[in-house]
Amino acid sequence: MEEMKLTFVNVGYGEAILLECPDHARPGGVFTMTVDGGSAEEEEYRDRSSGRIPFGEYLAARGLDHIDVMAVTHVHEDHLCGLVSLPDRWPPGELWQTLPEDLHRSLRSLPPLEGATLSQKKFLQSVNDYRVLCARAEAGGGVLRTLSAGWSARPCPGLTIRCLGPSPVKAAELASLYEDLYREEDPEAFPRKLSALDGAMNNYSAVLLLEYRGTRILLPGDANRLGCAGIAPEDLAAHIFKVGHHGQRDGADAALIERIRPRAVVCCASSDRRYHSAHPELLRLLSDSGADLWFSDCPRLPGLDLPPHQALVFHIGAGGAFTAEYETL
Repeated sequence: MEEMKLTFVNVGYGEAILLECPDHARPGGVFTMTVDGGSAEEEEYRDRSSGRIPFGEYLAARGLDHIDVMAVTHVHEDHLCGLVSLPDRWPPGELWQTLPEDLHRSLRSLPPLEGATLSQKKFLQSVNDYRVLCARAEAGGGVLRTLSAGWSARPCPGLTIRCLGPSPVKAAELASLYEDLYREEDPEAFPRKLSALDGAMNNYSAVLLLEYRGTRILLPGDANRLGCAGIAPEDLAAHIFKVGHHGQRDGADAALIERIRPRAVVCCASSDRRYHSAHPELLRLLSDSGADLWFSDCPRLPGLDLPPHQALVFHIGAGGAFTAEYETL
């Protein structure tokens, strides 16, 4: 039985995932999908001692020749902006995201915000880059798809992808908030709305459940325990769980972990544990559940001595069988 590969690339504080599934009908016999793309900021990769690498650089080094599907879980700089340059080299067949397919065509480039905080600057960059990414994907012949709970696809033999969140109601709410931001002309109200949408964006993430020949993988983007609260427990069960919100304390609680019952957990925290990612209390809860802990980067924690690595790779077979390894430098 052919295996599927799921690779979590070390993009520092961010997420970038590459999925490669055997499919003899696709170029090279592989269905290729990316989920998010990490940051595009040079500063994020200035220190590469832990193995950090921009997503596009990693894909080029791997010799990637096509992207069938590019998925964006939500509009945040550390998930979206590293994708923006990719369609120039690898035009995706489809772009999956959570906003209406035609919304980007009515958007304009938002100017820099005078006196903006760092968070506001990052979010404004991701809002502008979302529009650019959609336009570049369409220019390359890609088809945009809007994801919300209930949506599903079977993109290659043996693989089913289901969207568990946001609900259609929350997806419509997100679109309304997005449009309201662009309509705001009051120079005092705009920064408030920008920050409010930034703060709420995590729990509008696309929550994806992948199942490959009986092995279930839960990828909730930055949706935390509250963002997963409305999802049926039986839908959340997974062998591999990418914990939400970079393993910050709100990423999961005991009740959510009990619903998922993962055998392996991936935490996409940066080596410097920015924003209190890879929170020790949450990691302890996950470890006590019996799950093996894996990391995309090398967070500095007592008793954790990870080798510098560019990626974490899962080799996934049938019936819940999988192995994992770090791609070391």
